[in-house]
Amino acid sequence: MNDAIQDRQLICMECGSKFVFTVGEQEYYKQKGFENEPKRCQACRGRRKKEKGGGRPFNQGGGGGGRGFH
Repeated sequence: MNDAIQDRQLICMECGSKFVFTVGEQEYYKQKGFENEPKRCQACRGRRKKEKGGGRPFNQGGGGGGRGFH
């Protein structure tokens, strides 16, 4: 059995195009504890993230915790 990680070619569930899930990306996913491989190509992931507001619920910055200075 060969345990060496290799680039994998996947198909985007959004647009149907082929994309490469690189060794580096696989190592990153493993390091972060992600169990599923990506389902979308880079372009579709970026578009989806942009449509959802960058993936952060409070992406306005500041970090003030909702308190105003009076």
